[in-house]
Amino acid sequence: MRLSAGDPKLRAVAYQAGAIVAAVLIGWYLVSNTLANLEARHIASGFGFLSREAGFEIGETTLIPYSAADTYLRALTVGLANTFRVALIGIVAATVLGTLIGLARLSRNWLVAKLAAAYVEFVRNVPLLVQLFFWYAIITENLPGPRAAIEPLPGVYLANRGIFFPVPAWDAAYTWVIGALAAGIVAAIAFAWWADKHQAKTGRRPPVSEVALALLIAPPVIAWLVGGAPTTMSVPAFEGFNFSGGAVLAPEFAALTAGLITYTASFIAEIVRAGVLAIHRGQFEAAYALGLRRGLTMRLVVLPQALRVIVPPLTSQYLNLAKNSSLAVAIGYPDLVSIANTTMNQTGQAIEGIAIIMAVYLTISLSISAFMNWYNARIALTER
Repeated sequence: MRLSAGDPKLRAVAYQAGAIVAAVLIGWYLVSNTLANLEARHIASGFGFLSREAGFEIGETTLIPYSAADTYLRALTVGLANTFRVALIGIVAATVLGTLIGLARLSRNWLVAKLAAAYVEFVRNVPLLVQLFFWYAIITENLPGPRAAIEPLPGVYLANRGIFFPVPAWDAAYTWVIGALAAGIVAAIAFAWWADKHQAKTGRRPPVSEVALALLIAPPVIAWLVGGAPTTMSVPAFEGFNFSGGAVLAPEFAALTAGLITYTASFIAEIVRAGVLAIHRGQFEAAYALGLRRGLTMRLVVLPQALRVIVPPLTSQYLNLAKNSSLAVAIGYPDLVSIANTTMNQTGQAIEGIAIIMAVYLTISLSISAFMNWYNARIALTER
């Protein structure tokens, strides 16, 4: 087949080739110009600084031990772990809270529906940064000091230095408990997969919820009993100027988590409400005709269908929550952005620091998108 100079296909190929060449030339110019400027100003480039001693402390090192003698790489790893911690807790809690509020807006109870609507309209129209300052002020300014801490429950203390609560004292048996729990989760997922296949073949669905719950509870309990059933608790106790023992939620972590959860939940609530309203009224009537109560109708009939409408916009909210966690720097929570800023100030290697931040958040966002796309494809309606 011969192509003439005026052929649309030839022009399209030429335009695309020209765009690629232009992009390569622009990228080459930016990189070479940046390297030349760095060399002229005697600014080191590269990631060799990651192996140098950091020399600064980090206030939140719950997940990964850290000291000022560790490297910048370990410091950034601590920040990454703190970011993951906030994002994971925030996504789970915001999903639960947002779903409940979204369903509450559809309640037949006038007061419940109006309260849920007021929450949504108020929270989602106030900037997140303002809400973070609000939660941080509530914890640090309105709660008393450790000496006069509030004790709402035995062993639980609320103070301006954090929320202190008892936790089980570590025992070797808990290693087996964690392993048994992981095995139970894998077994529950495998059983649910088998149940779907069995239902497709026979039309009968095994009791997935009951079996999954048993698989999640029984193995850890058995491992705990075999390990000697340790019951020793580490309880917070006031010593000197602060509490020792137990566990603590720092004010910065508590404020950031509360702000992200309440803010994102207001958007998720509207997504859930829209998804439910997208289901035809006939589905409700058919379920009621079969004798299902309103709660069972919503759980077994409506929500499974609404997921196909809910999941795509829900993915965007998960991505927003993960990226909004970078606002932690405003209230002093040592997430990845905060620690990277300190690293850049000490080393002067801003380009590398910003590149690390961009790469991490890009990876997080793509991972969330990939998982949600897989889940969306899994629940999609297919023709047989």
